[in-house]
Amino acid sequence: MKCLIIAAGRGSRLSTKSDSKPLILLLGLSLIERVILTAKKGGLTDFYVVTGYNGEKVRQYLNRFSQSRDIKITHITNEEWEKGNGLSVLKAKKLLNKNFILLMGDHIFDESILARLKNERIADDEVVLAVDYRIETNEFVDIDDVTKVLVEDDNVLDIEKNIKKYNAYDTGIFLCSPAIFSAIEESSGSGDTSLAGGVRVLAKKGKAKVFDIKDDFWIDVDDEEAYKKAESKLLATLEKPSDGPISRYLNRPISIRISKYLVKTNVTPNFISFFLFILCCIGAFFFFLGGYTYLLLGAILAQASSIVDGCDGEIARLKFQETEFGAWFDAVLDRYADAFLLFGLTYYVYFLSENLLYLFIGFLAIIGAFMNSYTADKYDGLMKKKIGPKGHYFRMGRDVRIFIIFLFAILNIPFLFLGGAVNLPFLAILLIAILMNTENIRRVVVLYKNR
Repeated sequence: MKCLIIAAGRGSRLSTKSDSKPLILLLGLSLIERVILTAKKGGLTDFYVVTGYNGEKVRQYLNRFSQSRDIKITHITNEEWEKGNGLSVLKAKKLLNKNFILLMGDHIFDESILARLKNERIADDEVVLAVDYRIETNEFVDIDDVTKVLVEDDNVLDIEKNIKKYNAYDTGIFLCSPAIFSAIEESSGSGDTSLAGGVRVLAKKGKAKVFDIKDDFWIDVDDEEAYKKAESKLLATLEKPSDGPISRYLNRPISIRISKYLVKTNVTPNFISFFLFILCCIGAFFFFLGGYTYLLLGAILAQASSIVDGCDGEIARLKFQETEFGAWFDAVLDRYADAFLLFGLTYYVYFLSENLLYLFIGFLAIIGAFMNSYTADKYDGLMKKKIGPKGHYFRMGRDVRIFIIFLFAILNIPFLFLGGAVNLPFLAILLIAILMNTENIRRVVVLYKNR
């Protein structure tokens, strides 16, 4: 299915951020890039972009983007961009003779909307508008600027910004048949060149249907306030259902703030993964050197790497750079880093007393950590099915292990004045061994009960 995107407007209310609204950067990507990549993730591959104001600059930008991302983009020019947005749609009449998706170049939304909408049934003379019924609860809507819709029995009765009676919002996401072109032409003949005018023409014939987006997210990035809301929402989506307690309440809030700035650079997720692996290796090397100072330095480096460890995935999601290789590469490096850290800490505590029991406990901690990673795949798959993609569930993993090492290294300071009577680094390894293996057993039980 083809996708038509309207990106011809000026966007004067956001002119301080860019002289071309489609090129305004939002967390490392321009608005138009984010719309196209979201649509691609939703299953669309063939794009037609209507440009107008500052069109040549936008088209050149899109040409570079098209090559770098290997996305097919066909340019359409609208010299009458100052008039109603319906004229931008009309410019594609000769190019689109089958059903297509219509999007706005400044609307950010969940790709799940398109994944469902593109499979909706539609007659040859109909249009389906994705609507939001949350007129009382959607905090991302500018009530004074949004286009309002009156719906009855899944049919549009009226659509306009200033209607008094309405029960839904227009999200700017459409599944259209070519009938939309003749409807806009009919509306333009009466002096209304807006897209809403064309929809009203079809609504009078009972040919304008609606699609409920339910709880999915969308926002029209039309001013500074909407821009900030969109930025905050995108950052909030970086939290993962599988985040452990340390990740959720400590690591993730910090890593998101770091990613907010890293996303504006050219640093890649895979580079971050490798850099953090090296950081963990340096921390483990300090453990082998012995002495409390080196223990503390190693623990600080390990915890710092654990915090920033979320950035590679966060940047990948924000910039649509997620790959199966990237996720696997990060997991492999994490396993090596875990082994080095736990082996280094085991060596540290064994060197203090040369007690073979310490080696055995260290072995249990290492094998527990590895099995923790192995059991995570099926456990996470089960829990996501049970609670849905947006819920949270209990999970104990790498974030807890590294934080225990960090915490016990810090707490070891006062005990040094007792002549080292309490070996806190050993207690850290013991606690990790107990928690990780107990967690693995718990996951096995949960999976067994759910077959």
